Amino acid sequence: MVYLDSAATTLQKPAAVRRAVIRAMKHCASPGRGGHAPAMRAAAAAFACRQAASDLFHVLDPENVIFTLNATHALNLAIKSVVNPGDTVVISGYEHNAVTRPLTALGCQIKVARAPLFQPQLMTEAFDRLITPEVSCVVCTHVSNVFGYILPVADIAELCRKRNVPMILDASQSAGCLPIHMDELGCAFIAMPGHKGLYGPQGTGLLLCGEGRSVRPLIEGGTGSLSARQEMPDFLPDRLEAGTHNVPGIAGLLEGIRYVSLVGEENILLHEQALMEQAAEELSAVPEMMVYTAFEPGTQAGVLSFRVKHMDCEEAGERLGKRGIAVRAGLHCAPYAHETAGTLEWGTIRASFSDFNTPGDVRRLVTEAARLAT
Repeated sequence: MVYLDSAATTLQKPAAVRRAVIRAMKHCASPGRGGHAPAMRAAAAAFACRQAASDLFHVLDPENVIFTLNATHALNLAIKSVVNPGDTVVISGYEHNAVTRPLTALGCQIKVARAPLFQPQLMTEAFDRLITPEVSCVVCTHVSNVFGYILPVADIAELCRKRNVPMILDASQSAGCLPIHMDELGCAFIAMPGHKGLYGPQGTGLLLCGEGRSVRPLIEGGTGSLSARQEMPDFLPDRLEAGTHNVPGIAGLLEGIRYVSLVGEENILLHEQALMEQAAEELSAVPEMMVYTAFEPGTQAGVLSFRVKHMDCEEAGERLGKRGIAVRAGLHCAPYAHETAGTLEWGTIRASFSDFNTPGDVRRLVTEAARLAT
């Protein structure tokens, strides 16, 4: 099978990730729940993972790195720590439902900064117009999960800093392939999954919290600290980490982060972009194929959307799957992105690459997609 669905979950993981998960299941208990060796090993793994993430993403204090179940969990923590019911919030036109549904549930007034695909200057200008005095928060994705479009988040973050508006960054598609500097961006929160570009197991995620940022727990419970009190601790990470940790997942995530740090985000991005560009060029040469790409350096990560003009995308994705090509088809939980790009009516087929894909994988994709187009 050729696996090209890493924007959902990276299937191929470094061998060290699998070994770490198994080792933790055998030898680790719960961190902060005892002074015995298995508990201490778990605590050491958790701290090492916080430290590795802190180093990679330039977070000043490792205790501001919060373990979550996934990026959706992290985004809910972030949004519900900053946004109150009925607030006015600005988002990009490429947001995932993990952003828009919590905002809708809070009854927010959502202002959408829309701009055409692969036009970062126009996107910055759209945010500039919409960040007005009544806006209480900006939420923006770093990379579109549908089109691989790299949004100008540094410019948007600068607008937010100048206007004293907190910004939440969704790094679901950028963590592990694009540099993320928490200290330079000045974001209130940055949310990311562990199971995509960080090559960790499913059921892992991270929330990076800005210095001095007030946070609200989603759930309350045991933390192993201040156990005589009935209120959640007022310090991080304990305030947001009630209950037993996913220690095998955290141990695996640690090794995934170490892999990214060793290979280098820039090298991973260049590899994924080269595969994306190969796929875009070869698919564009196929009659009846519509390819959504920039063909400009620096504006698109390793994600490519396309469609066969005369075929339903869901049907095309299913047929590719039966031929051994794992892609995703449809709206990709991001109807705002499709509405902005003009593809809401039919959706797209998405091929997303990882550091473990090869040019041969791209050739297989193009060969099978071309068969659909004939």
